[in-house]
Amino acid sequence: MKKLIPIFFLFLGAGLPAFKNTTPAAPDKPNILYLVADDAGRDMSAYGVKWVNTPAFDRIAREGILFNNGYTPNAKCAPSRAVMLTGRNPWQLDAGMNHVNYFPNYFKTYPEALSDHGYFVGKTGKGWAPGIALNSDGSNRNVLVKNYDDQTTTPPAKYISNNDYAANFADFVKQADGKPWAFWIGFIEPHRAYEYGAGIRKGGKKPEMIDRVPAYFPDSLTVRTDLLDYAYEIEYLDSHVARVLKTLEENGQLENTLIVYTSDHGMPFPRVKGNAYENANHVPFAAMWKNGIKSPGRKIDDYVNMTDLAPTFLDAAGVSPQQSGMHPMIGKSLLSLFNSTKSGWIEEDRKFQLVGQERHDYGRPHDVGYPIRGMHKNSMLYIKNYENDRWPACNPETGYLNTDGSPTKTLILNNRRNGVDKTYWNMSFGKRPTEELYDLKKDPDCVVNLAALPKYQATKKSMEKEMEAKLLAQGDLRMMGFGHIYEQYPFSQDVNGFYERYMKGEKIPTGWVNDSDYEKGPIED
Repeated sequence: MKKLIPIFFLFLGAGLPAFKNTTPAAPDKPNILYLVADDAGRDMSAYGVKWVNTPAFDRIAREGILFNNGYTPNAKCAPSRAVMLTGRNPWQLDAGMNHVNYFPNYFKTYPEALSDHGYFVGKTGKGWAPGIALNSDGSNRNVLVKNYDDQTTTPPAKYISNNDYAANFADFVKQADGKPWAFWIGFIEPHRAYEYGAGIRKGGKKPEMIDRVPAYFPDSLTVRTDLLDYAYEIEYLDSHVARVLKTLEENGQLENTLIVYTSDHGMPFPRVKGNAYENANHVPFAAMWKNGIKSPGRKIDDYVNMTDLAPTFLDAAGVSPQQSGMHPMIGKSLLSLFNSTKSGWIEEDRKFQLVGQERHDYGRPHDVGYPIRGMHKNSMLYIKNYENDRWPACNPETGYLNTDGSPTKTLILNNRRNGVDKTYWNMSFGKRPTEELYDLKKDPDCVVNLAALPKYQATKKSMEKEMEAKLLAQGDLRMMGFGHIYEQYPFSQDVNGFYERYMKGEKIPTGWVNDSDYEKGPIED
């Protein structure tokens, strides 16, 4: 994989909006700090969630802007992070659409562009992953320029990373030595695995704190305990953010640092991560920049997403798209929203959100994916499953590999096997209809599919037509009849042909799922 050839290159720039540089008149270039959680849904106390306490996120939202509609277009780590780095939707990134892939070497990233224009650039923790990034000559490429991971700490629970994120950030700032800087803190938390019960034993939480269990999970002590362990890890990473803010205050850099705090996708639970439902793609999103945001404390309803990050950071740094050397970006700079004094809906062209996926984890015959496209608009979500004869979470016999192992997953699987209930199994693992339509105001958990009801036919057809037209304009190969190309890019690990090899008895490591996840007999839909 020394060189990946761009496919339909001319189409990939088609239909992209003009990028207008709206750099504020601050005398100094701002520092840029990006804080990204790993698998944290929109479960922050600033959004009214009572069982998670995130004072650092809340502060950034309070002293900056809280975005009510922040989204990732692809709810899996590698493709979501590729979008963050390039400002392009995943279906515009060739192999970058997939999980566990080779990062296409012809797509430049915003950290590389900022580094080229005088910024001191680095990261700690998780960057773009999982996958391999190579230069055209086959040498290793760091798409985030340089790692700062020397400082470690003793984590409070098993499976939490020992990376002292805040200390590594402090080291980085010292080395910047007066230059404008850009830093990426990629928290491992709250990615699985969890120490079961840590949220209760160590975090002081109680199962009854959770006011509502999502409708796609059974309301049981097991599920509530699992959710509280997830909350405990979010609170841990948020404590590092508090330390980071203190470092910025102490060295006098808080005023002129643009901070964005978000997550790559929703929580690592069945029917969330690796899907295209509301809670899979809807993420926490807050920004603070004391020198660059007018009327702080606002809450904005405009749809913003990961494609907007790269153009925002370049815009703030005064680097034009032409100067950046990057491919045309579909995302829009957020500086126009920063410079506004309004709340609620502000810009007319930010009233929809496209989502989709191709191939995530392995575990289906012939290395195929589960292609989905969807669109959010007017509080409705339309989803189209293009190959709905396939298993959405990967095949049962290989362990539903697109769903992380967890107590919740095990409970749902065992309840079906033991004849207790198969409703929850069907929602998380069963095959799906071609079209789905949800009213998110009435049904935020997306459990009541309206697609077949006569009264919704006009809405469904209108959304399908608009969605596919927008995707075609963006060069989506799936809309051109070439979606199979996304499935032909090789995995970056030695797992190509996984399904066939597994069925012949080869033991290939799949440590993110449990032994109990594998189905030993036939499945009855």
